[in-house]
Amino acid sequence: MATITLEVPDELVPHLNALGDRLPTVLQQCLQAPLPNHIYHYILNFLASRPTPEEIADFRPTPEMCDRLQTLLQRSKAETLTPEEQAELDEYERIEHLIVMLKAGNFSHLTAST
Repeated sequence: MATITLEVPDELVPHLNALGDRLPTVLQQCLQAPLPNHIYHYILNFLASRPTPEEIADFRPTPEMCDRLQTLLQRSKAETLTPEEQAELDEYERIEHLIVMLKAGNFSHLTAST
């Protein structure tokens, strides 16, 4: 295994130290994520905002995400997806499933408040 020296902000050091020997695995997962990081940030920022049931029901992907998903679906139908694109499409499907489950879990709250 190679050794790399990095300069990181002081406030990041405790977080990195807490990872211990898991840091290489975390770095690998970040570098091999099927979707760009800003997509995960979009979803996580929404969830971290403590959305109301109504906001959860209204949650939608960004136009950029919709466009990319349409492209992937078209390529999938044409059977021209690369393995990387298939992994990306699979990840979009996993995220969609989680969001649907989240929305379904909140529908009773939406109807109970009316």
